[in-house]
Amino acid sequence: MSQHDSLTLERWLQFDRDQQLLMIANEMHRGTKLRRPEGARRCYERVLRLTDLTVQAAERATFRRELLRWRDLVAELWLRDEPDRQRHLEALRCLLLFSPETARQRPWILR
Repeated sequence: MSQHDSLTLERWLQFDRDQQLLMIANEMHRGTKLRRPEGARRCYERVLRLTDLTVQAAERATFRRELLRWRDLVAELWLRDEPDRQRHLEALRCLLLFSPETARQRPWILR
């Protein structure tokens, strides 16, 4: 069971879109240092759960479509037998470009 399994859409809607994206980015950032497959898989499960909630909360179809495309990148990482640090960082970098607020965090997150 993921720590976010009990998080409801109603609770998630209390956060604005930038906060939601930053929380997803936080989970991705935590996974940056994971080397073992089981740790990486748990990280991606949390990321996918938060992304699914964000997709459900998205009002704009264009944002929802782009977020679903990004979700496919994470799902691909989840399916890998071994963690791929470079692909992980590319996915995180891409996520941080979703809004001006998240983009401002790149210097601190992508050192």
